[in-house]
This record gives sequence, structure tokens and C-alpha cells, in this order.
Amino acid sequence: MSVASHERILVALDTPDADRALALADALAGRVGGFKIGGELFTSHGMPVVHEVLGMGHTVFLDLKFHDIPNSVAGAAAAAGRAGVSMFTVHALGGAEMIRRAASAAAEAARAAGKRVPRLLAVTVLTSHDDATLEDIGLAGPCSAAVLRLVALAREAGAHGVVCSPLEVAAVRGAFPAGLLVVPGIRPARGAETRGDDQSRVATPEQAVRAGADRLVIGRPITHAADALAAAAAIVEEIRRGERA
Repeated sequence: MSVASHERILVALDTPDADRALALADALAGRVGGFKIGGELFTSHGMPVVHEVLGMGHTVFLDLKFHDIPNSVAGAAAAAGRAGVSMFTVHALGGAEMIRRAASAAAEAARAAGKRVPRLLAVTVLTSHDDATLEDIGLAGPCSAAVLRLVALAREAGAHGVVCSPLEVAAVRGAFPAGLLVVPGIRPARGAETRGDDQSRVATPEQAVRAGADRLVIGRPITHAADALAAAAAIVEEIRRGERA
């Protein structure tokens, strides 16, 4: 199902300051597709901040990258389903049984709570990795090959989609045609604030959408901009160029 250009953007609320996160969510309401809550904000404030963002009527992408024994991940996935988040992540490296159990538990809990079943996204290879760091941790590479192995595993285990870097989007789209592809490592064509950037495999919004990305996770280029609304609007224009290509 097609979405409006601005709905492709999931803004990363990567801050320990709940007031700042909620202010950003309020300011960007209707200008983006939703908000990513990850480890920094969640560890600082837990489920209450998730419920606050949901209570504002926003789509929430809960990006905690669950990776544990299947029973533990199933419990965490059930909590995500009960909360009413739209998407959540597990690490594909956790294996097929972990992914299957998580998908089943989230769906069951969501239905019992009267919520829409969330989409389980399997994280492939973090965008901070390159071929050299993959070799350092003992994972067979290169990144492009490792990603496709994990995509195949996740698809067969029942994941609704995957998280991959923009450099692998075209290949992943070919391997998982029906999957939801959520893509971090997005850097606008025009200069944006990215102090402390630790991404290795990146692309512009236009490039990522043209390659087949469904959603773009964007943090600092919007949240650290002097004018977050203007930064988001500029990125929407880049997305539209990718859609027209």
C-alpha cells in the first residue's frame, strides 16, 4: 500500500530527555510518519514514554533490537504488542526460532488487547558496521552477503520486514519483495547536523527510496537541526525526487 512521501520518515527520538522527545513529537505531528523510540529514551523512561507518544496519536517504532533466548524475547514482544506499537525490532542473529516466537507472541498479545498486530522487523547488520568490523566480530562477510543471509532467515521465520542499510536495499528488495524495508543511515544531500555520526553505510533519502526503501529512520539531520520542521520538509522533497525516479 502506497504512503504519502512524508509518511516514509520515522524520526529517531534518540535523547534521554523525555520533555525534549515529546516536544519534538508534538512539533513534527503531521509532518512525518512516526517516531522511533530506541535504547536511549527507553532506558531513561521505559514504557511510560512509549504510552505518552502513542497517546499523542503517533505511530511508534519501538527499536530495542531484542536478542535473547526465544522465551525472553517472546515476553518482550508480547509487551510491545499489548502497548500498541506499529513496529518493533529483533536481531536476526537471534535465530529463526526466536523470530518465530516473537512474531507469534506479539500478534497474540496485540489481538487480546484489541490492538493492531505490530510488524516485526529483523535487524540484519548494523549501519555502524563495515566489512572490516564484521570480520573483527567473526561474522562471515562482506556486509552485503551477511545481510542477504539474515534476510532469508528472517523471511522464512515469519518476520514482516527487515532493517538494513541503504546500500543493501535494492538487493534486499529482490530477496524479500513483500517485506517492509526500514532503513537507517540516511543523510540528506544538503549538509545537515550530524555531530558524533558513527554510521558507515549511508545514502541520501532520494537514493534509498529509489532503491526500494519503504521507511527511512532519520534522527540528527532533523532533531539537531536549527529548524526541525524545515529540515523535515527538505527531506520530504528529496524523498519525492526518489519516488519520481
